[in-house]
Amino acid sequence: MTAPVVGVVGLGEMGMPMLRRLRAADVPVQVFARRPEVVEQAVGVGAVPASSLAELGAASDVAIICVYSDDQVREVALGADGVIAHMRPGTVLVNHTTGRPSTGEALAAAARERDVAMLDCALSGGPPAIEQGTLTLLVGGDADALERVTPVLATYSAPIVRVGDVGDGQKVKLLNNALFGAHVALAAQIEAAAAGLGMDPALVLPALHECSGDSYALAAAIGTGSAATLVEVAGRFIRKDVAVCVEVADELGAELGSVLTVAQEV
Repeated sequence: MTAPVVGVVGLGEMGMPMLRRLRAADVPVQVFARRPEVVEQAVGVGAVPASSLAELGAASDVAIICVYSDDQVREVALGADGVIAHMRPGTVLVNHTTGRPSTGEALAAAARERDVAMLDCALSGGPPAIEQGTLTLLVGGDADALERVTPVLATYSAPIVRVGDVGDGQKVKLLNNALFGAHVALAAQIEAAAAGLGMDPALVLPALHECSGDSYALAAAIGTGSAATLVEVAGRFIRKDVAVCVEVADELGAELGSVLTVAQEV
């Protein structure tokens, strides 16, 4: 059986390690990027550059979008020059970008017009998880479509968890990120409290890591050197996702209480 051609749009912090994992598994990949140095790096690992989003869409059996924001997703995926308008019937669009559920629904509506399946594949984890093939995917969309593309997604993801329909992957991701943001804020506060008690946070955080107060955020803080460093490194991404979570919760009438209150302190 011929391996599916995978198109990748978005070769940033997350997209480039995905590309490396795909190519390490001998998956044929076509990429689109506007910066020549990014294209050169992709070609260096065996990807084929596309001259346009339209060319990438037409060539892809599975098109993966992994850009930064909702606006960028809509820019590359929708419209006459976007990826979806040029995808073939029976192919699958995968969106990894964290954003509003309504964006996934807009992509799914455009995809249906071309008989293209759309999967809302929110991700949890960073570049190291991708490099190790342990990125968690929270998938909203058709179960049969997910089964078809699982061999592709599994080159860089495990586990792959279906959580419902298109949009639901983003909802779970936003809830996760709000909780993670709250945990990061709390870790930073505990670090400051330890210093205020005259203790060395570098000794306190590893001790708490072995106790019932442990969390993924605490482990990440230890890994980066301190909670303050974690906020410095990841804060802008956490704040972006928490802001989207606030907007989505307001739109849908959901009450998230103190989780969002604490998360907004990052």
